[in-house]
Amino acid sequence: MALITVDTQRDTLDGGPLEIPGTSAILPRLQRLLHTFRTLRMHVVHMVRLYKEDGSNVDLCRRSMVESGAAILRPDSSGAELAAELLPEPSTRLDAELLLSGGTQQIASREVIVYKPRWGAFYGTPLEAYLHEIGVSSLAFTGCNFPNCPRTSIYEASERDFRIVLVEDAVSGLYERGKEEMENIGVCVMSVAELEEEIVVAAAVSHT
Repeated sequence: MALITVDTQRDTLDGGPLEIPGTSAILPRLQRLLHTFRTLRMHVVHMVRLYKEDGSNVDLCRRSMVESGAAILRPDSSGAELAAELLPEPSTRLDAELLLSGGTQQIASREVIVYKPRWGAFYGTPLEAYLHEIGVSSLAFTGCNFPNCPRTSIYEASERDFRIVLVEDAVSGLYERGKEEMENIGVCVMSVAELEEEIVVAAAVSHT
């Protein structure tokens, strides 16, 4: 299994120019889950957005805002960086040039960053090829603003026959109807504690 964090960047946190309510609140639980994945030497992928200053790679619904000078998720800015709680090391920074060129940035053992140009984690990205390369068939989704990027990414993952977990207390913007929709397409909705218990038990069994 790989843990996928979606758009959990500083500009989306409380007080940021692209503040998404509830994203700062999930950080302690997401940090805890990341610690578990790292301890068990499981894969982690951080999906990020980067908006060029000229707006050329920005979604249509936000393009005019960026073209008008809004400095949100700008490459090489502090606001585009991953939330501090997600970093494997405090000095970790995005390599915007590499990411925008379609590269995969490794930031720790079994931990990478991938840039996505639109809502979904698979659209126009190397994510699917990377997951097949490392032999991962199950994904746990967390991060910023369920109605947009996490939900789109989950549908894309489902279309590619990945087994999917939505970590309900480590994703912002989740609502009851959304949980039902996920369960209806075969997504397992779990808490951080439930997922931790499952992967710790699985790891113990695999080493016996």
